[in-house]
Amino acid sequence: MAAKPIVPGVYQLSLGVVNAFLLASDDGVTVIDTGMPGHAEVILAAVREIGRHHNELRHILVTHCHEDHAGSLAELKERTGATVSMHPVDAAMVRAGKSLRPLHPAPGVINGLIFGMLIRRASDSIAAAQIDREVSDGDELPLAGGLSAVHVPGHCAGQLAFLWPQQGGVLFAADACANAFGLSLSPGYEDLDQGRRSLQKLAGLDFEVACFGHGRPIRTGAAERFRRKWASNSM
Repeated sequence: MAAKPIVPGVYQLSLGVVNAFLLASDDGVTVIDTGMPGHAEVILAAVREIGRHHNELRHILVTHCHEDHAGSLAELKERTGATVSMHPVDAAMVRAGKSLRPLHPAPGVINGLIFGMLIRRASDSIAAAQIDREVSDGDELPLAGGLSAVHVPGHCAGQLAFLWPQQGGVLFAADACANAFGLSLSPGYEDLDQGRRSLQKLAGLDFEVACFGHGRPIRTGAAERFRRKWASNSM
């Protein structure tokens, strides 16, 4: 099964090295991130796999402009007409077909290796796409019963996380951090200090489940794990 259930209504799609997510509710299906170029049909097949028609895909939330998150946005938008939402800073990048600002490796041997193998080779361009709605920190999105946007710059200046208050709270953390080799920093940041402040911000939220752009979800006690690692008195 390509669409792996996390909690009722939330599914993770593994698209190579990156994850996308489906949020299915009575008012339609929302996709969070679109993977690298060429994944639009995989996403639409996953929508059908969970028992929904692809015409029910009504919203696309893009956490940030990097190719592995926004690479299939233009095609998915064209095929579905779904409303696309992004933070204004990265929306400007995607409208111009740009996907990358200078990044630097995070501390640690593993991060350095991943950065050298994957991030250093990332493309700085994608197919330009229309962004319908610009979303800022604290905005409430009226979909799936309500979804809160959290601006978490550092890895990427216009990066958003999303908090869904259902099921005890589900955080879509984007690339503010990763959980591929345990809960950790992402391999690369535009501004590491800013990224650490964003993690402190996430550690102050309440959520039971955390989903990541890279790595496995944390299904229970996620906020407490964030607090132990990134609360202000433990940084």
